[in-house]
Amino acid sequence: MAKYLIQIVILGTRVVGKAFARALRQEIAASQEAARRAGGGTRGAQHVAANCKTGISLEEALRILNVERLDQTEAIERNYKYLMEVNDRSKGGSFYIQSKVVRAKERIDEELKNQTVPPKASSTHEDNARQL
Repeated sequence: MAKYLIQIVILGTRVVGKAFARALRQEIAASQEAARRAGGGTRGAQHVAANCKTGISLEEALRILNVERLDQTEAIERNYKYLMEVNDRSKGGSFYIQSKVVRAKERIDEELKNQTVPPKASSTHEDNARQL
């Protein structure tokens, strides 16, 4: 009887182990796909860091401010001002919606900043510049 019990435990362990390995492979593949969609490399890392910092994805921020692309800066500003004014608490608006609008604007600003900031120079170049 103990022999059969041990075989069942071993078989169960194998099944769970294989399922865990499969789930882990799927998670790694999904993570790599997400990084690829974010731009990969340094740009992808900046994109993910901005998402974490603001707590909102770029896609969601664009939807909140009702624009399709980052280069629509006039529409972003116009929609931001309009949504903030309409949702003003003194006018019976929603503080929650205002906070979502602010976070959306912060996220878009962060992305624009990441696109326009040139890569940092090496530390030796910075040190030489300080000495001059």
